[in-house]
Amino acid sequence: MRKKRKKSQGDTGLERASGPAPCCRIEALVSLDARGQVLLPKEVREKAGLQTGDKLAVVLCEADDTVARITLIKAEAFAQTAREMLGPMMGMIEDTNRSK
Repeated sequence: MRKKRKKSQGDTGLERASGPAPCCRIEALVSLDARGQVLLPKEVREKAGLQTGDKLAVVLCEADDTVARITLIKAEAFAQTAREMLGPMMGMIEDTNRSK
């Protein structure tokens, strides 16, 4: 059974039995300008540790052929996660190829 609680600013309403989901909340609402660009508010950039020139991976999550969510991930963090996930698999593939 879910607990009822008072919503706070930025609250998505997502919660688990042990309390609110720790990772997801609305930090800001932004607009798309005429050139298709989005400005991330200073507070968001500072909180995320983003600096001028940082690269961000744009990840689209689709449901029923519609983009349901757009996520920005620091490119270096995304690359590191990919290396950690794919590294062991690449080793297994190389081992399999060597044994043939």
